[in-house]
Amino acid sequence: MKVPAAIVSFAAILLPLPSSLAETEAGPPVLRREAASGDFHLPSTGVSSRGNVLLLGIDNVLLPIRENVSLYLAKPTLRAEPVLAPSRDDPKAPDQAAAHFYGAVLHDNGKFRMWYYACGFKEPGDPYKPAFEKLTTGPVCYAESDDGITWTKPKLGQVEFSGSKANNAIFLPDSTIEGVNVIRDDDDPDPERRYKMVYNPHNGKTWVIRTATSPDGYKWKAAETFAIDQFLETASFYRFNGMYVTHGQRSTPGEHGHESGRQGRAILSANFDTWLPGDAEAFHLVEPVNPADRGLTKPYDQVHLGVGAASFGNVVVGLYGLWHNQAGNNREQEMWGWFGYGKISCDFGLLLSNDGLTFREPVKGHVFISATDTPASSAHAKKYPTILTQSGSGILNVGDETRIYFGRWLNAAYGMEYTADIALATLPRDRWGGLGLYPKSSTHYRSHGSVWSAPVRLPHSGCEVFLNADRSDAMTVEVADADFHFLPEYSGDRAGKTAQANGLDCKTGWSGGSLAKLAGRTVRFKVNMKAGAGVDPRLYAVTLRPISR
Repeated sequence: MKVPAAIVSFAAILLPLPSSLAETEAGPPVLRREAASGDFHLPSTGVSSRGNVLLLGIDNVLLPIRENVSLYLAKPTLRAEPVLAPSRDDPKAPDQAAAHFYGAVLHDNGKFRMWYYACGFKEPGDPYKPAFEKLTTGPVCYAESDDGITWTKPKLGQVEFSGSKANNAIFLPDSTIEGVNVIRDDDDPDPERRYKMVYNPHNGKTWVIRTATSPDGYKWKAAETFAIDQFLETASFYRFNGMYVTHGQRSTPGEHGHESGRQGRAILSANFDTWLPGDAEAFHLVEPVNPADRGLTKPYDQVHLGVGAASFGNVVVGLYGLWHNQAGNNREQEMWGWFGYGKISCDFGLLLSNDGLTFREPVKGHVFISATDTPASSAHAKKYPTILTQSGSGILNVGDETRIYFGRWLNAAYGMEYTADIALATLPRDRWGGLGLYPKSSTHYRSHGSVWSAPVRLPHSGCEVFLNADRSDAMTVEVADADFHFLPEYSGDRAGKTAQANGLDCKTGWSGGSLAKLAGRTVRFKVNMKAGAGVDPRLYAVTLRPISR
């Protein structure tokens, strides 16, 4: 649920960044930390990774130079039924009206764990015809699952709701709560801070940010003060390159102080306890040319909830809410006239970032998941539009699969069938999109193509290279120095090849031996692909892994 323009229209001043943030040749500021000898380091983005490096087909910064290839975006598989629905038949449930996934999912020690925010009733009512003034917003609720599909809502005994503590609500000191994002932070030496939460309480005027920590994810200790006592409606919380980053929606003045609609912003912290005032421009859609046509109530596409993204070590991938804004009717809806109940829908667009702050679309304007393809369930025949709600804390890799948990909010007319549930989309792991040769029907078609990586400084152990590809047997991998000079031992007739034809982890081998000899050197990789009879190669990702010793 959103707040009127008068509440959220304020000036956010972007203060100078601390010394841990620096400019790179790539342009925008990046979140930096000093690279150790055991790290991969990416000079073009200033990012270091202690684990793997992921070069995605959709990433034109880390796979920048392409010959005779196109990008083919993936279409995720959508599960029609919700994985978690409101407890409609339980009048004492805090989520009887709606289970909103402004939330988080972790795959934690073999168990799936979910945090979301609930809407119930202040007094008993018809769950299919709630009036908004009778709804509660919050509390945060918890669910768990063995497979991520079938969820249970354990009775935690922490919060009294409708006269009972037999529910799955988590105690936090705020009476009204909207969104919640959770990470597990194994780098923190304090076990009491193993789990970290950023959530959206209401301070009596607007939605703000408070943090909390927990040793187990069940019982939480909230910070004594708000982290940011200004409006920010969140969709992400992650750690990237040593910094903590939260993304959300704001409506702050644009150029020349003109009013704007919903746009994506990011706030950050070096230690989780103190958050910088001001924000970074994370992702914006184009505002109308005429400033008089801009604003929260004007009918144009805006960025709902900002960027919901997850960190994958050296790259961040996520979704934004493509909000098709419409104004309401003040005469019929009184104070809610600024919001288009029964009118507004929201799709998802795909985004990625190499610095953890600024995001771009691999294909501008592309709808990655349409609300019409995964509508929220309704108990009645009338079809209301669906608003999809994204959370970066709901994007995770599990085995051979990338899972995208997201919310579906039924935008019923004011005072009618409002509800929300939680849904799931899946992809083969890291297959957001792939690079393949131009179509044979194209006048630009060639039977061969290639893509170069950005420079990568290898760790002290060297690295292994794995292709996530279809027909990887029609590909070779060459190694060059940072200035594109091929290394003879790993190029030409001695280029790397895979033994597998298809797979998510096709290991590349070189006749000249392993890449351990290149430890500490800065190199580039060139992936070549060639078509043949019935062969149409497709490269989704390249993974670089340290050689184990």
